[in-house]
Amino acid sequence: MFRKLRRLFVIKTRFEACLIIYALALGACERGMAYVHQFPGYGGKLLFLAATGSVFLAGAKIFDCLRMEQERRVSAGE
Repeated sequence: MFRKLRRLFVIKTRFEACLIIYALALGACERGMAYVHQFPGYGGKLLFLAATGSVFLAGAKIFDCLRMEQERRVSAGE
């Protein structure tokens, strides 16, 4: 039972990774817009860039981990 539930939270394909990255980007843009309204000027813009830039880093890490897991499965013969 728990194994089936746990499998729902495992990213298995690049498509699933893209959906997760898209959701992260939407949240980061929303947070960034709040920063722009809360801190007008360059400070808000820099915080907006920091919020959206973190999505690029997270997305790259997700894709790297996904590729590493797929290579591991191939080398293990699964």
